[in-house]
Amino acid sequence: MFTHIVVGSNDIARSKKFYDAIFEAMDIPPSEIHPNGRLVYAKQGQRFVVTKPLDGKPATSANGGTIGLEAASPAMADAWHKAGVANGGQAIENPPGVRQTGVGPLYLAYLRDPDGNKLCIGCKVPA
Repeated sequence: MFTHIVVGSNDIARSKKFYDAIFEAMDIPPSEIHPNGRLVYAKQGQRFVVTKPLDGKPATSANGGTIGLEAASPAMADAWHKAGVANGGQAIENPPGVRQTGVGPLYLAYLRDPDGNKLCIGCKVPA
């Protein structure tokens, strides 16, 4: 359904440290800082881009917005969460774990990146 997701950052070097770490936990290679100042993470034709806003104004996070990522396992979600906290992210919501949802039980973990963007990683677990 998605081709790409773009989030804003006020400090690309700080964001690189955070996103390289959380995506490494998902077996996604680190990004170089491209000549246009962006970070681009890619897997299976999808892109996650981190950039300074093109309008020159400060980047802000979306109030009520969440970017959901797919984990292969609860262990991957835990590694992702740990890497994020160790690299400038903030643990939010409840600790990583199983939550009952309308689509059945999911293992979920939540972080805010260094610029305040809300991220979630999750996977289905047996009922």
